[in-house]
Amino acid sequence: MATADLRSTGRTMAGLMRFLQFIERAGNRLPHPFWLFILMGALVVVLSAVLDALGVGAVSPADGERIAVESLLSSEGVQVIFGDAVDNFAAFPPMALIVVVMLGVAVAERAGMLNAALRGSVTRVPDKLLTFALSAVGVSASVASDAAYVVLVPLGAMIFKAAGRSPVLGLVVAFGSISAGYNASVALTPGDALFAGLTTGAAQIIDPEYVVTPVANYFFTAVSAVLLALIITAVAEFVLAPATARMQVDGEDADAELGEMRLTADERRGLRNAGLVFAGAAALIAAVLIPSGSPFRGEDGGVLGSPLITGIAFIMGLLFLVMGAVFGRTTGSMPRARDIPEAMATGVRDLAPVLVLFFAASQFLAYFTWTGLGEVLAVRGAELLDAAGVPTPVMLVGMVLVCTVMNIMITSGSAQWALVAPVFVPMFMLLSIPPETTQAVFRVADSPTNVISPMSPYFAMALGFLQRYRRDAGIGTLLSMTLPISVAMLVGWTLILLAWWGLGLPLGPGAPVR
Repeated sequence: MATADLRSTGRTMAGLMRFLQFIERAGNRLPHPFWLFILMGALVVVLSAVLDALGVGAVSPADGERIAVESLLSSEGVQVIFGDAVDNFAAFPPMALIVVVMLGVAVAERAGMLNAALRGSVTRVPDKLLTFALSAVGVSASVASDAAYVVLVPLGAMIFKAAGRSPVLGLVVAFGSISAGYNASVALTPGDALFAGLTTGAAQIIDPEYVVTPVANYFFTAVSAVLLALIITAVAEFVLAPATARMQVDGEDADAELGEMRLTADERRGLRNAGLVFAGAAALIAAVLIPSGSPFRGEDGGVLGSPLITGIAFIMGLLFLVMGAVFGRTTGSMPRARDIPEAMATGVRDLAPVLVLFFAASQFLAYFTWTGLGEVLAVRGAELLDAAGVPTPVMLVGMVLVCTVMNIMITSGSAQWALVAPVFVPMFMLLSIPPETTQAVFRVADSPTNVISPMSPYFAMALGFLQRYRRDAGIGTLLSMTLPISVAMLVGWTLILLAWWGLGLPLGPGAPVR
């Protein structure tokens, strides 16, 4: 029986490997996301001309007015393509948000604060809590972006080895939690600002005044981060631990490796001082918002309309900047005032690939909105789903499945959301599903398959770290351990989403319940 089970497992893995190899070959044939948006923009130009000539349109359910597709090959359309190209780019909703946030994050990263915070979070955890602690830190580590992979994946292996457990298990737990849980976090991240901007742009296809804030999904993502860490812990302890315990591992002395990753006295002081800055800022914000007549409240006297909430992207960037500067001054990594603008400039340079992508994405969104294609597609799609009587939970799960499949080949969350948000957000709005909910659905779909996608550069990075402990490890070795995490995360997070929606819980401050 055991032999039959082994053969069955081997055939399953072989089939999965062939499927992923197909995905890799197909994905490699896809153009760079920049060119993908250029091609999509060209397609919109052609479609708009054809559909305009055919008189295609739809009737708005809001006011009963007819919405007609407008051709981009008209005199007005040519103005949109060429005359408004710069304005299209400048007005792209997420661009200013992500730049402002990253100016501050760059200071914190350059000072070494994010690196130290990741290391300090897991190097002094009791052995019994090690798996959960590593999972919890990994799920919320997206605030540190690429640094999370570079620091936490090898560190996970080291601390597990030092605790007398398999370093392979620690490595997989760290990689799985960072990658598969990338869109959940107990802290606000730059991704929150990015997604909010893209969702706002898509929502304004239907309602030009609609704004989605970076905190729109905060309640959902914060609670999800804890629950996902529990899911990863369960998979690691009950599924992966027995398999990795039998593995023969290579590598150097764990204590020697781990010693280099422990915090220095200066770093501990730096993190303490940065923490005091955070606590002081939180207390100050609370103090100025509590009085009913405070000028920091919104025009209606409410807290949610406060410029401190609507301008949360600036607050985030400023907080990262000050905390990073305090950490850098304490540790000596950033002793001079001139180091701060230099670090900010480095952050902008690092954003260059994103800005290039945003230029193409902004033109596509502008064309899609101006032609009316987005609104017509949303109305027709909503009518079709409504006529079919598709229940809302089924629609949400359907979107999860569509975006999950796309994510295996397009691993850039910002690129994928910029591509699908203009379709799903307005269509679901017409079905009384708020943009904030649609954004939360995308978060669920976008993360879990990152950990098994051969298109992800971090998969190759994790494999390189794994080969330090298993020199004969290949893609199949890593895949066999990350697949259970991926499946459990996808199923578990989808169920959390459905339960959240079913209970009518708010996704974040000011977000509609349903």
